[in-house]
Amino acid sequence: MAGSVNIRDVAAMAGVSVATVSRTLKNPDLVRPETREAVLRCVAALGFVPNAQARHFRRQATDTVILLVRDISNPFYLDVFKGVEDVASSAGYKVLMGDARSDPARVHHYIDMVRERHADGLILMTGSMPVELEDAGLPPMVVALEYLPTRKLPTVLIDNEGAAAMATRHLLGLGHTAIAHLSGPVPEVMSVARVAGWRQALTEAGAPPDERLEVRGDYSLASGEAAVDELHARGVPFTAIFASNDEMAVGAINRLRARGAKVPDDVSIVGFDDTIFAVACNPPLTTVRQPQREIGVEVMRLMIERLAGRLAPDATLVMPTELVVRSSTAPAKPDGRAAAGQR
Repeated sequence: MAGSVNIRDVAAMAGVSVATVSRTLKNPDLVRPETREAVLRCVAALGFVPNAQARHFRRQATDTVILLVRDISNPFYLDVFKGVEDVASSAGYKVLMGDARSDPARVHHYIDMVRERHADGLILMTGSMPVELEDAGLPPMVVALEYLPTRKLPTVLIDNEGAAAMATRHLLGLGHTAIAHLSGPVPEVMSVARVAGWRQALTEAGAPPDERLEVRGDYSLASGEAAVDELHARGVPFTAIFASNDEMAVGAINRLRARGAKVPDDVSIVGFDDTIFAVACNPPLTTVRQPQREIGVEVMRLMIERLAGRLAPDATLVMPTELVVRSSTAPAKPDGRAAAGQR
């Protein structure tokens, strides 16, 4: 259909002037967000690609996409990168990996790189966006796993709340009710959703969550260790921990062992992600598996569609998760004694 569609068709469908459509395509930052999104939806629906714009982008294209992650040292992102790279290379794209380091200024820097045509698009895996950018025109972007509720952007994600509830129910099924949760940074949407899943599962089981058993971390090994110290300082007994990622879970195991507690004899632990940390630690970690490489594959496919103008602004793909049961969880002690809180 694209060959028979012209700019007047887009304008008529969107209910705007031809000049507004032209401005949206050439200078999107100058168009109100709601108008811009309406025009781009019509462009995608009609398959419209203006000849001049197509020539412009062929001249300017870098054939490079940036994958911007929260923390490049986290092995979770390496498997995602493999999936992105597999699809990108077969489509003639190069992939650069950027490290946001949870710093809004660095996110701003990489977005500017795309705006200045040093790359064609940006895959965002940082959990947040600088506030000053949320209402500004954005370059071609796709979000992976850590959706941004204030923006309509193509997104690949998982059901974080459902997965967290699944992990908590596993511990409940083993007889644990005093279950601590090591969360990620709040108010990041992903962290909030996993906290909600933990609370939901406990509430449904008739074991209302004790807020003193929720400790916030930053997804690092060190924050998992610090969380165990904080739980002990609060003096609230617990027999199990659900951590928001594998690194924090392993940090918690290390700290519990240093305090003389055994996993899973004294404390059962569940992580999240199923990274190399999960299989390399002692004992091997029960965890929620995310399909990391497949996430990379799908997010790069969305990016290619986005760059071709064939993708709706709010396209969303939900990926499956599963619980992988290993050796870090065991039935609660028959007497219900919360050993960890007594050490």
